[in-house]
Amino acid sequence: MNYQIITDSCCDYPTPMYETLGLTFVPLTVEFRGNTFDDKNDDSLKEMYDGLRAGEPAKTSAVNPSRWGEAMESVLAAGQDVLVLAFSSGLSTTYQSAVIAAEELSEKYPDRTIRVVDTLCASMGQGLLVWYACKKRDEGMSLEELYNWCLENRLHLCHWFTVDDLMYLKRGGRISAATALVGTMLQIKPLLHVDDEGHLISMTKARGRKAAIDALVRKAQELGEGYDNGTMFISHGDCREDAEYLAQQLKEKCGVKDVVISYVGAVIGSHSGPGTLALFFLGTHR
Repeated sequence: MNYQIITDSCCDYPTPMYETLGLTFVPLTVEFRGNTFDDKNDDSLKEMYDGLRAGEPAKTSAVNPSRWGEAMESVLAAGQDVLVLAFSSGLSTTYQSAVIAAEELSEKYPDRTIRVVDTLCASMGQGLLVWYACKKRDEGMSLEELYNWCLENRLHLCHWFTVDDLMYLKRGGRISAATALVGTMLQIKPLLHVDDEGHLISMTKARGRKAAIDALVRKAQELGEGYDNGTMFISHGDCREDAEYLAQQLKEKCGVKDVVISYVGAVIGSHSGPGTLALFFLGTHR
């Protein structure tokens, strides 16, 4: 196909997956222990999560228009069109920066087509939408057809997750200090999702970790009925055993054939904290 899909690092793919899918990606950045580095999903994440557990802070930065522009222009100059699938505008200015870069480059390359999608997705939810987009591209879907497909299907990309430590959500302003304190004492594990505007919303609560994981499975059963969910994605904040338990439950109770498991990357993980466990699938609504 004469177009290239470009995304950003908040889809939380393991680094080799971008090449496997034939993607160009642009990283967000993270400041940790006095160093600024590109968001990447590899073995170095273990060190960051250990630091977060010890109370060390991490700061994150969105992709700016200049960096988006560099990635887009390398494709445009080679004679290809561009489809950008960007991190949710409800959580970052990354999408808006992509729009600015696209507008500037459209004047420079008037014969090329640039389309930018606000995925309204995060982590491997964004990753799952991008994965489907790559499948549609490989099946021969044109850029315009795929652009419209992404817009039509992004709100069927269900994001459900739980966290192990409520204090990270408190620091991010998602819940009150009192709620975090009481919830921690009572071992309350919230179930959250990403809504139609791409924001994180607390939906319900479970008593204990296993109950929270079982609730994720029930959400997949409830919302995913009637959709082809042969493949689901899971991301985790350095809790691989919980992710594997969730994957096994999905295979046994939902008939899922393949589950792709990856870390929650450095940018999102610095806000959600260690112990985050997230499930992504197609469903009737978010």
